[in-house]
Amino acid sequence: MNHIFLVGFMGSGKTSTGKRLAKELKMQHVDLDTFIESRYCKSIQQLFTEKGETEFREIERKALCEVVEYENTVVSTGGGAACFFDNMRLMNEKGLTVFLDSSVETLTNRLKKAKVPRPLLQGKTNEDLRDYIATLLEKRRPFYTAAQLTVTTDNKNFEHVQTIKNAYLNTQKQPL
Repeated sequence: MNHIFLVGFMGSGKTSTGKRLAKELKMQHVDLDTFIESRYCKSIQQLFTEKGETEFREIERKALCEVVEYENTVVSTGGGAACFFDNMRLMNEKGLTVFLDSSVETLTNRLKKAKVPRPLLQGKTNEDLRDYIATLLEKRRPFYTAAQLTVTTDNKNFEHVQTIKNAYLNTQKQPL
């Protein structure tokens, strides 16, 4: 197993955790959304708008299939990547999957302050945003909890990075 896949809702800390984890483990880091943006020379927002969610999810699936062929990689997935096709099964087969779990309140606060626009959150009031996050998180939770490890990311002290690192290193010691 030479991959770590970080899954979870938007704003749960997948990218920042992925960067720290990759640095500590001396692995490469791939942010799946950034990978897609680079490949298509368009933002995720533009792709969502131009192609719609269904076609975007197909693009995301193809990108994931490409990235799983890399070696020694920490992959920060998009918030919905684990919830479509058999992406979660594929990630579970190819590496250690980690659900970065955050409360609705934490996610709402982070996403209100987000610098990057999120296509699914456009035009929502604070109350609408909280309700939307709560509803979508509940819908996605069964996919996220299929991960092999769950860590809480409500505080920003990054203690969970050590937990993930230790879990990954333990998988490397086990015979195949």
